[in-house]
Amino acid sequence: MRERRNPGPRRGHWRHRWRHSLRLQLITVFVLLALAMGAVFLGGMQRAFSIGWRDAARPLVADYVDRLVADLGTPPDIARAQALAARLPIAISIDGPQVNWRSQPGRQGFEARTGDWLSRRTADGHRVSFGLGSAPWQKGPHAVGWVTLALLLALVLAAYAYVRRLLRPLDDIRAGAERFGRGVFDAPIPLRRRDELGDLAQRINTMAHDIEGMLDAKRGLLLALSHELRSPLTRARLNAELLPSTPDGSGAGERERAALLRDLNEMRDLISDLLESERLASPHAALQREPVDLAALVRETVVDMPGAGAVTLDLAEGMAAMALDRTRMRLLVRNLLDNALHYSADASQPPHIALYAQDGAAVLDVRDFGPGVDAAQLARLTEPFYRTDSARQRATGGVGLGMYLCQLVAQAHGAQLEVRNAEPGLRVQVRLPL
Repeated sequence: MRERRNPGPRRGHWRHRWRHSLRLQLITVFVLLALAMGAVFLGGMQRAFSIGWRDAARPLVADYVDRLVADLGTPPDIARAQALAARLPIAISIDGPQVNWRSQPGRQGFEARTGDWLSRRTADGHRVSFGLGSAPWQKGPHAVGWVTLALLLALVLAAYAYVRRLLRPLDDIRAGAERFGRGVFDAPIPLRRRDELGDLAQRINTMAHDIEGMLDAKRGLLLALSHELRSPLTRARLNAELLPSTPDGSGAGERERAALLRDLNEMRDLISDLLESERLASPHAALQREPVDLAALVRETVVDMPGAGAVTLDLAEGMAAMALDRTRMRLLVRNLLDNALHYSADASQPPHIALYAQDGAAVLDVRDFGPGVDAAQLARLTEPFYRTDSARQRATGGVGLGMYLCQLVAQAHGAQLEVRNAEPGLRVQVRLPL
């Protein structure tokens, strides 16, 4: 069985580019349309002229052939034939009992390509045939053909440049749509022309401005509500802590008081996380950067975390201080460690934190040895309010903002956060550019 050849990557690249490029498709249509119109015009004109002129020219050519044969004499004179072939753009062939001569010796089958009206037989049995010789343009230089080809290519390039200029607003619209999708609304799409594409760009700018207004209103409402909820929550927590113990000494009142304080603390943490996420999600998020020893920051966070005494550390020594926001980086490390501790409750070994330099970046690696996460859910772990347990039970803890905040902190520092299964467990890597 013959093996199918896979087309080269370059050929496939140009085919893919042509299919997805409106400019190249328009240029192709223009070129094919020009070639088709030229072919139809030339074919139609040739057909129109050949139908009427062939019958009109036949008797004139036949009379001229008779005169040429008579001028050659009987038997045909080779010297006269050579003079005729040199003076006129014709080829002459003489076949007979006495004279056999051709003006173009290398031309085979000459008499087979000439009709009866271009061939005559003399009285002494010679057959004289005429045909076209070397055309004048075949003897001269071929500069005209090359100039014509160059002009055609120049016309194609000019058409491509015009179409590219005509469709340039599409590039601006595509770049603007990408900026708006990232939440960057401060650079509208430039309006280069006042045509349909210019009107489309204007409408997209208006839509982006409206979307920015709605997002700002939503963010402002969320921030206002969060700020307003902090005060009553603080008062409720203070009142719950000041509740007197039960007189009978039973532990029911203490359990209710502890449950109430736990709920209030969860609400306080939720509001704090919401406020921080909105600050970091804003395109104008400001970081309070300062020289930070990341290894020391990780050690301090582990020491302050309850239940993190068994965490193993592998921190590179001698790493230069980095310009980081200490508070936000502490939040990132704390959330990653809290997530690792939560899923390492029944694991064979405690979580592991490593810090090392690799390819011009400081890599913070946090791994647990728990059950891991389903591969289909890995890409959604950094989404806000997403949790792997569909039941969202209170016992599992958290509201799904921890990994989302880690992603925002990493993005604000220009870092990359990657989550993948380590088998066993889950591994989260943050690559901070040095």
